[in-house]
Amino acid sequence: MSVQPVILAGGTGSRLWPLSRELYPKQVIKLTGELSLLQNTLERVSRIPDVLPPIIVVGEAHRFLTRSQVEELGLFSEYHILLEPVGRNTAPAICGAALYAERQGQGDAVLLVLPADHLVRRPDAFVRAVEEAAELAHQGNLVTFGIKPDRPETGYGYIARGEGGKVAAFVEKPALDKAEQYVASGKYFWNSGMFAFTADTLLAEMAEHAPGIVRHMKGAVDKGSVDGVFYRFDRKEMVACPSDSIDYALMEKTSRAVVVEADIGWSDIGSWQTLWEVSEKDGAGNVTIGDVIIEDVENSLIRAEDTLVAAVGLKDTMVIETADAVLVAPISRSQDVKRIVSRLKREQRDEFHVHRTVYRPWGSYTTLELQGRFQIKRITVNPGAKLSLQMHHHRHEHWVVVSGTARVVNGDRSILLHEDQSTYIPAGTVHRLENPGVIPLELIEVQIGSYLGEDDIVRFDDDYGRQEE
Repeated sequence: MSVQPVILAGGTGSRLWPLSRELYPKQVIKLTGELSLLQNTLERVSRIPDVLPPIIVVGEAHRFLTRSQVEELGLFSEYHILLEPVGRNTAPAICGAALYAERQGQGDAVLLVLPADHLVRRPDAFVRAVEEAAELAHQGNLVTFGIKPDRPETGYGYIARGEGGKVAAFVEKPALDKAEQYVASGKYFWNSGMFAFTADTLLAEMAEHAPGIVRHMKGAVDKGSVDGVFYRFDRKEMVACPSDSIDYALMEKTSRAVVVEADIGWSDIGSWQTLWEVSEKDGAGNVTIGDVIIEDVENSLIRAEDTLVAAVGLKDTMVIETADAVLVAPISRSQDVKRIVSRLKREQRDEFHVHRTVYRPWGSYTTLELQGRFQIKRITVNPGAKLSLQMHHHRHEHWVVVSGTARVVNGDRSILLHEDQSTYIPAGTVHRLENPGVIPLELIEVQIGSYLGEDDIVRFDDDYGRQEE
């Protein structure tokens, strides 16, 4: 039977700040090796026999990052990226993916729903668990994957297994004494947030238990639109759709829920402590990543992204360094990082939203210096890519090519610039930057003006359909 992967790639992973940001979420970060968590998920599903092109559900802001990571991996020649104009939790996302799969003629295929940001260290066992779940799903069950607990974890929800593998109950994140009882009983599993069911079965059960979600998501799919490789759900219908998790909306209400035990080396990488626990350590229990020097340090996680980090005499501590923020805390307090993120949001600081390096569909830019009336950026344009034809009201720009070749539209002129050549673009001038070469284009941009915000831009033509932004 065919298996249709549905990968949920929304969310931001706020507890992994400062590495994970609103516009650069944890699923696209290389936390555990050479691949991102999203790419690891795609690689894992590629091992499944008779697997269909994956359906990936993402938010608007992450669509180009997601596409580039899928294409960089190169495992699927065909894939579907569904865009959520607004987030409405997992039930609408899964319902929308099921309706889309039905439109593609895959109503009887087994939908394998996976979060994009989980770690699975036993991929062969994962495939075996999927095959077992697919058989049960084909029989009309709604299958959830239960992880056998190896400790009384209070950060996960639990599933109680009844007779014949039926789900007896879903349990919220428990207090420690309850978690200890659950583990000792042998009848409880961690709720992994992974599911398997046919689209037809899911939609029939959703129509019974969450008809409002089905109604609005059907409208969102029927009124949706194609945008290149993306399919965008209708915004008006999604705004009107109730927001709910698949557990609350359906799994806790249905009589068809069964659980498959999945001994797959699973972790949700939900915090820095979780990452420390699953990572390879030195003899003193330390995990070090990047340019790190330590002396007399024990059981700590130290990660350097942009500069040397040196530590002396630390114990049970995490130090996470990025270009614009450093986090220092006891590893045991890693769940509380989200409190810092909440404060950054309240104070409207950029550090919760974006890194100094910002990824765009054409490449990236890094802010090197920002003052009241000037800003300096390093811009990288991928081979064959070009920025939109645009104009700024409040800033002048000076571009200096560091490496590669730039084709520049500057007013009514079109010019080629090579290494150490430059051009000046006054405010109000229509302009465009393009890399016609086969190597990345690197340049330095100096902005001068009374307002330097990214929203001072008027787009006249864009290869990526961003006029609406």
